[in-house]
Amino acid sequence: MNGINRRVRLAGAAACLLILALFVQLNYLQVFHATALNDNPLNTRDVIAQFSQPRGAIISADGVTLAQSVPSKDQYKYQREYPEGPLFASVTGYFSFIYGTDGLEHEYNSALSETDASVTLPTSLEQIKNFFTTQPLPDDLHLTVLSWLQQIAANQLDGRDGAVVAIDPSTGGVLAMYSNPTYDPNLLASHNPSVEEKEWQALNTNPAKPLLAASYRERFFPGSTFKVITSAAVYDHKAALANKVVPVMTGLVLPDTAGQVLHNFAGEACGGNLLQLFTVSCDTGFAKVGLELGGNDLAAEANSFGWDKVPPIDLPGAAASYFPPAQSFFENAGALAKSAIGQESVQAVPLSLALDVAGIANGGTIMAPHLMASITGAQGQTVSSYQPHPWLKATSEATAEKLTKLMLSVVNSPNGTGVEARVPGVEVAGKTGTAQTGGPYIETWFVAFAPVPNPKIAVAVLVENQPPADEYQGGTIAAPVAKAIIQAYLQKESS
Repeated sequence: MNGINRRVRLAGAAACLLILALFVQLNYLQVFHATALNDNPLNTRDVIAQFSQPRGAIISADGVTLAQSVPSKDQYKYQREYPEGPLFASVTGYFSFIYGTDGLEHEYNSALSETDASVTLPTSLEQIKNFFTTQPLPDDLHLTVLSWLQQIAANQLDGRDGAVVAIDPSTGGVLAMYSNPTYDPNLLASHNPSVEEKEWQALNTNPAKPLLAASYRERFFPGSTFKVITSAAVYDHKAALANKVVPVMTGLVLPDTAGQVLHNFAGEACGGNLLQLFTVSCDTGFAKVGLELGGNDLAAEANSFGWDKVPPIDLPGAAASYFPPAQSFFENAGALAKSAIGQESVQAVPLSLALDVAGIANGGTIMAPHLMASITGAQGQTVSSYQPHPWLKATSEATAEKLTKLMLSVVNSPNGTGVEARVPGVEVAGKTGTAQTGGPYIETWFVAFAPVPNPKIAVAVLVENQPPADEYQGGTIAAPVAKAIIQAYLQKESS
């Protein structure tokens, strides 16, 4: 009998231990491990819950709906739609069951998927009924981007690879941000897994990399647009160089290169002071200026304009423009000379170049770039509004004024490289860029702002993969695109 009692006691003790262990495990899972379980990619419960609720709309500054959720008749209850399709893909991103979120859908996911806490309490029987029977609606995201200007940017690129970024210099608000190649976010938001997977595979095997928006996620050789930074370095660090006359030449033997010769575009001969060099975009002259500036001053100026810094835009995955560190030029003066004209290893993001010229237009202060204008709640109330603020003090007002005069000469002088950007009745300040890539094609650029003296828009245009022929250059390919953007925006503003 004692043996039986002993076995019963042991069994009871074991059962108690198992119950205790189960209690501890449940508490661990529910309290200490809950976050990890919720975040586990294998856990689809949260994703299903998000797809089963309405999601806030994304709306352009001119009232066009760029993303919205509509009722569906499948298990997810709501379908995410992008009425403008590829036009805004690099801005809105996508909301995918399999691949998650990107773009503004990612950056403002909490606002788009959660309701505003400030709800008006019901004061009538009808309101009480609606309060308990109507599903709360999420917040809407309102942007600074103009759909009509975005469409002009797309039309002007006309299927060519590249990017257009337009910014309000005084606020940092992005007015247009278009990249090509682009993609259709509707396919990634499909409730059919095979459609999503097929599109994802196609996008990721495409050598043009549509998911890496050229406007803010990729870097390119900037060519002569970098001469804006080199000129700023002259005024900020060695002002006497602005009046120093560089001899007229067709080629410059680069130091530390065993006789390598840098030639001007199309074998042209050029020289003169900084204004003359800038107007015709003289490579040999700016290479000489870069050598006299030195690596420390040139790198410091690039850094002050935001190079090697990720712009604080409200989009995930933004890239930083790259300028090599000053020490990389020690005993490599040839690299310094080529870097001063935007070659060698110098690389620029279109967004960054747009911010640089916007900073010049804004008296030397670069405002933080942003796409969000405001967030409104389900009852139309403003939940939050963006407050413009500076990002960097790139240079002084005096230097900004001098740079503006250089850029005006590029467009207004008879021999300027940017004459194709002239807008009747408007003073446009600009700079061309034509960059060798080391391959069979070149990159063509134009950066500008207008009108002077009260700029309302700053633009950076990149047209990629152009033939290496004399008629293909920043002044003939990219400048007309910038002109169309500036002219359309200012006409609309004045009407």
